[in-house]
Amino acid sequence: MSTQIQQSDAEGEQGDSPQERRLERKRVDAEEREARAESTADEGSEHVSLVVYRYDPEVEGKTKPRFDEFRVPLKQGMTVLDALIYARDHYDSTLTFRHSCRQAVCGSDALFINGSQRLGCQTQVADLDAETVRVEPLPHQDVEKDLVVDMEHFYDQMHAVEPYFQGETPDGEEQLQSRENREKIKMSTRCIWCGACQSSCNIAAGDNKYLGPAAINKAYRFAMDEREEDDLKEHRLNILEQEHGVWRCQTQFSCTDVCPKDIPLTEHIQELKREAVKDNLKFW
Repeated sequence: MSTQIQQSDAEGEQGDSPQERRLERKRVDAEEREARAESTADEGSEHVSLVVYRYDPEVEGKTKPRFDEFRVPLKQGMTVLDALIYARDHYDSTLTFRHSCRQAVCGSDALFINGSQRLGCQTQVADLDAETVRVEPLPHQDVEKDLVVDMEHFYDQMHAVEPYFQGETPDGEEQLQSRENREKIKMSTRCIWCGACQSSCNIAAGDNKYLGPAAINKAYRFAMDEREEDDLKEHRLNILEQEHGVWRCQTQFSCTDVCPKDIPLTEHIQELKREAVKDNLKFW
């Protein structure tokens, strides 16, 4: 009992609150992590310089965008996402970015890596063939913090094309699809909603109302599916024919170039243009 009283008195004399002691422990832990990281990096035969965009509007002194550099040991098979996770875990726990599946399926870690839109988990550091890996948030998107951008507008554009089957299925009947039709739309179904194509599109950057390649591709997936009823296909084409639909595309192929799933986005957009023209042709 006397020992506890003495400890309490000592803490009272120091005047440290529980919060201050907790912050001090966090500071010491952060310094130890950084020291270990530097030691590990020095011991390794190879390392990569990871230059990362930083921005935090809620922290004084960090509201002005800057770049931080991290020395990351290079390992065989290391991806850019692996390097970011290492930097966060060993250098700065406040480093913020999105990631989930780490298998190029969720689409959450689309980033601007060495001047191009890529998935962090899909991009091998060795394939970049550069001593410095520069990582930035997706261009033409509002940055919320560090590498995290606001995707709300992108999702709104995706939902604007009504990306789901509509209409009623006859009772007791299957909606069969031919092998040929499945092959036709197969690539369009691979979209993972990462937003890389939208970020690369100069038209989308200048026209906030433009549906964009990802949304148009999603519309293609349903419009070209033989199981969708004719009146619903016409309804979908009417959405795409609007001023900020398929006709805004200038066939730059930038979306196709950066798509991590190799979807021929530009070709799909051009095919929908042809379908729109045929839909408006009238013969007397």
